[in-house]
Amino acid sequence: MTLERLNWYAVLTQPHGEAKALAHLDRQGFEGYLPRFIKRRRHAGKTDFVAKALFPSYLFVAMDVEAQRWRAVNSTVGVRKLVCNGDRPAIVDPKIIERLRGQHDERGFIKLDPGPRFAAGDTVRVTEGAFSDLFGIYEGTGDNQRVAILLDLLGRKVRVSVDIDSVAAA
Repeated sequence: MTLERLNWYAVLTQPHGEAKALAHLDRQGFEGYLPRFIKRRRHAGKTDFVAKALFPSYLFVAMDVEAQRWRAVNSTVGVRKLVCNGDRPAIVDPKIIERLRGQHDERGFIKLDPGPRFAAGDTVRVTEGAFSDLFGIYEGTGDNQRVAILLDLLGRKVRVSVDIDSVAAA
């Protein structure tokens, strides 16, 4: 099978079944691609980092629909169906896959640039911690996912640094 004839196709997976479907597709000889990113998760007062699918319930598979038994993808463990246009699999533009792969870090995860959620001068509310339910003025984002805000405490403006996930728009 020549590489020129391979096209990329989208596969709809079972909920949270992307990794299982990818493993079973690989075992059948299909080239699969599951773009993932690292998500910061806070639960029960703890913060950890988990790998998440960039497109939940979807992955990509490269194949030659003329030479390979592409209908076998639909009966693969973890797969709901191959995304089709009519009765043929719908081709994904190879530039999309190329662009996604170009955004990988050294560990193979997509690097997401969250960008600032607030503009300097926006009024924000602290949602957790010692300053919970206080309003302040957003100044900017610092290191380690922390933001600087000005709070009005005891009649004067005080600059505090809080976790970015502890701040919401007012």
